[in-house]
Amino acid sequence: MKNKILNIGLAIFAFIAIFSCTKSKEDIKVESPKTEKVKEKILFVVTSHDTKGDTGEKTGFYLGEASHPWEVLKDDYEIDFVSPKGGKAPVDGFDLNDAVNKEFWENKEIQQKIANTMKPSDINSKDYVAIHYVGGHGAMWDFADNLELAKIASEIYEKNGIVSAVCHGPAGIVNIKLSDGKYLVDGKKVNGFTNEEEEAVKLTKIVPFLLEDKLKERGGIFEKSPNFTQHVTVDGRLITGQNPQSARGVGEAIRDALAK
Repeated sequence: MKNKILNIGLAIFAFIAIFSCTKSKEDIKVESPKTEKVKEKILFVVTSHDTKGDTGEKTGFYLGEASHPWEVLKDDYEIDFVSPKGGKAPVDGFDLNDAVNKEFWENKEIQQKIANTMKPSDINSKDYVAIHYVGGHGAMWDFADNLELAKIASEIYEKNGIVSAVCHGPAGIVNIKLSDGKYLVDGKKVNGFTNEEEEAVKLTKIVPFLLEDKLKERGGIFEKSPNFTQHVTVDGRLITGQNPQSARGVGEAIRDALAK
């Protein structure tokens, strides 16, 4: 009798153990590790040049022409910075009363990137879906003849990427040639800082060339609006803005073109 009771007890114990084990497995929820979506990358080009010719006046990249496109793009894309010489980039148009400039300038990651811009030799064009040439008068001295940057831009463009520039930034696109030997701007609508705007800031005889004239010389179909009014020109995957007032519009056009 005792053996019978013992066997019944053992059977009940075994049943409870199996049931508990099965239930605990059912209750366990296996969660897959969360992975953040890797952002596509956009390359911002800023000048290394800090002086307006022999005037002694300081220049650099124009703050708002980097900050406003950045503000439009930063949530969806990773922004990297390159300059012709690499290292710390000089800045002009330093207006922190502009809330977007302030947000950009006080961002620790941006501070690190601006203080340590990459050199063209550090860049793999395959890593980027767009390249944006930031303006500022300094660009007129060191963008146009930088063949390394021109090659990076042509490679990005020819793999269906975006090439954009604002204000004096189009100095960087005047000598970009595609694999067929034609200038990127040839036959395309384009704009940039106009002759009239250069005259208005009294630097016509200081800059090494007039941007409007050079873009036309390269076959660009130059568009423009009255001085210092917003004008963004989109011709396929080439996006250009006339002046600082056009910087946000260029950022929006980049975003919209990439969305397509």
